[in-house]
Amino acid sequence: MKVGQKMHVITEELIRQYDIAGPRYTSYPTADRFVNAFDHDQYTNALSLRRKGLTSNVLPLSIYIHIPFCESLCYYCACNKIITKHYDRALNYLDLLEKEIELQTNFLGPKQSVSQLHLGGGSPTYINDDDLHQLMITLREKFNLTPKAEMSIEIDPRTVDRNRLVHLRELGFNRISFGVQDFDPDVQQAIHRVQPFEQVKALMHSARSIGFESINTDLIYGLPKQSPDSFAKTLEQIIELSPDRIAIYGYAHLPEKFKPQRRINTSELPTAGEKISMLSNALSTLESQGYVYIGMDHFAKETDSLTIAKNTGRLHRNFQGYSTQPDGDLLAFGVSSIGKVGATYSQNAKTIEEYADLLEQGQIPIVKGLRLSREDLLRRAVIMAIMCQGEIVFESIEFDYLIHFKDTFKHELEKLEVFHDQGMIAMDDKGFKVTEMGWYFVRAIAMQFDKYLNFDFENNKFSKII
Repeated sequence: MKVGQKMHVITEELIRQYDIAGPRYTSYPTADRFVNAFDHDQYTNALSLRRKGLTSNVLPLSIYIHIPFCESLCYYCACNKIITKHYDRALNYLDLLEKEIELQTNFLGPKQSVSQLHLGGGSPTYINDDDLHQLMITLREKFNLTPKAEMSIEIDPRTVDRNRLVHLRELGFNRISFGVQDFDPDVQQAIHRVQPFEQVKALMHSARSIGFESINTDLIYGLPKQSPDSFAKTLEQIIELSPDRIAIYGYAHLPEKFKPQRRINTSELPTAGEKISMLSNALSTLESQGYVYIGMDHFAKETDSLTIAKNTGRLHRNFQGYSTQPDGDLLAFGVSSIGKVGATYSQNAKTIEEYADLLEQGQIPIVKGLRLSREDLLRRAVIMAIMCQGEIVFESIEFDYLIHFKDTFKHELEKLEVFHDQGMIAMDDKGFKVTEMGWYFVRAIAMQFDKYLNFDFENNKFSKII
């Protein structure tokens, strides 16, 4: 499929048009569709089917572990976290994690191969070196971490030094993600997260010398006291640090939903126009510095494995975001964590109290989830192909799901005409392909195939799509 000759550019007007909310599609159906009727019994059945080899997916596992603790509160945060200086709470939580790991592996079977491990939070580096070491011992006892497994951990730069980074590398972590958000001192004060540029610079230099294979940094635009000029300065500083990957998220101010955000002075928030200017400048700046837009909010260097996976059609997506790993099952441990096994999704209890209570009863602490229907699986295949490969070949989907694509998705294809006219997709009789410009709006394209989506964009259920 060839892109038409007409040239299109990303204008601020186009960004304004798609300044709307929508799913991130780390899954389809999305987590808001999960139901309470999906519980421990249904989840353990899915584990048992995998153990018996009765599912089609026997690829190595991915594992996500949620560590909810932080030492101090970041006012912008919308994560499931616990702010405490009482470390004994973390020790109790680690004991609960071991119970959950034991329960899940009892149903799944021992020493399953794992090709991807991610520790998120909260701040996983809230946990001290000795206890992280013990957690890794438990994981290695219960699972077979493959020699080339991607092992990543989110890092609060305020909680680590070079010695801690050395210890993380010795534990087997080969990928790290630094939460930066912004380098401007006034912005850092306004969001209650002070971490000077020089501190992060020293840590990233140490991480490279220690031998971490990939370094990611997270930024947020739309924070209080930010301006297009101040955020442009932060971008310059990030580019100077030269991380392998950069994630840029738009801040969604929802104080009625997330209590920490009530501490933010709304009069200090940038205007919608200023946010759009920040995003527009970020897109052009990173592209000019050799970063490739992977999709969603993610950029990577041309030599990064994510870029290579995208260019070769091997990009995948799961609850951890974009991944180079094949689309296997994801085991999730800890409060609020979300997993995928076979044709099911599941989510753990969101509070430690409920999480602990279910574990004490000998139950895996699942409180909701979903068993996917045949139509869910079909639409998931289409949406993930758009989000990851940026291309739909009608014949391929028809062969896998025994449908006639143009008949099944007649209405959706009609809605795609506007994206074709705007230069976001190229279409012909065999399928359609997301253009270079269209990748910046890929969520909007994928949303056309979401049968559950309520196009009331004022409901604040989802983040902005760009």
